Amino acid sequence: MNGKVVLVTGAGKRIGRAVAMRLAEEGADVIVHYRSSEAEAKEVARSIEGLGRRSVVLRADLTQLEDIRSMLAKVADKFGRLDLLVNSAANFQHTEFASTTEELWDSSLDANLKAVFFCCQAAAPLLRASKGSIVNFSDIGGIIGWPGYVPHCVSKAGVVMLTRALAKELGPEVRVNAVAPGTITMPGDPPEWEADYVRRAPLKRSGTPDDVADAVVYLARATFITGHVLIVDGGRTL
Repeated sequence: MNGKVVLVTGAGKRIGRAVAMRLAEEGADVIVHYRSSEAEAKEVARSIEGLGRRSVVLRADLTQLEDIRSMLAKVADKFGRLDLLVNSAANFQHTEFASTTEELWDSSLDANLKAVFFCCQAAAPLLRASKGSIVNFSDIGGIIGWPGYVPHCVSKAGVVMLTRALAKELGPEVRVNAVAPGTITMPGDPPEWEADYVRRAPLKRSGTPDDVADAVVYLARATFITGHVLIVDGGRTL
C-alpha cells in the first residue's frame, strides 16, 4: 500500500478506525471521514501521521449527496488521486416489524445503501484513473437476516448486490468487493454478546476489528478478485 491514497468512511470509531490504522501501517495515506465523531477522527489522523503517513479529516453527512460530492472534490484537491475507497460508515438500528416507521426505514436504507452507492459514484473517476478498488461493508445480517432488524438487513443485503453490480459496471479499471463481518466484538461490548458468538461460531471465539482489517487489506491487494463478498464471522453463517 506504499504511496496509495485511501478514503475510509466512518473512520473515527470501532471497525472503521481499525481499518484506517491498518491501511496506514501498510503504507497508505488515509483520509479519515466522520459525521459526528470529530474528536475521535482527529485522534485517528494524528495517529496515522505518527506513522509517517499523510492524513486529513473530512466531515460529511453521507445521506446528503452534496456532502458526498464535496468530500470527493476535497480528496481530489488535496491528494490528486484515490486508490481505495472503503465504505465502512453505517448505522445499526433495532426496530420491531410492526412498529417500523417510514423514518426508520429511510434512515437504514439511506445510511447503509444509498450512501454507499453515491460514494462509489463520486469516487469512480478518481478510481478509474488510478485503476483502484472499492471495499464495501455489508454484514452477516444481509445474508442470514435477523428479526427485529429488517430494514438494516435489507440495506446490507442491498450492499451485496450493489457490490456485484458495480464490479461489472466499473470493471476492468476498478475492482469492487465487500466484507461481511459477524460475531465481532470490541471493548465495551456486553459480555453476553461474546458468549453468544462463541456458542454459535465453529471457531469458538469472537472476532476482532483486526480480523476485519485483515480482510480489507487482502481485498485491496487481490488484483484478480472482484464482485466478491468475503464473510468474516468465524463460520457463524454456516
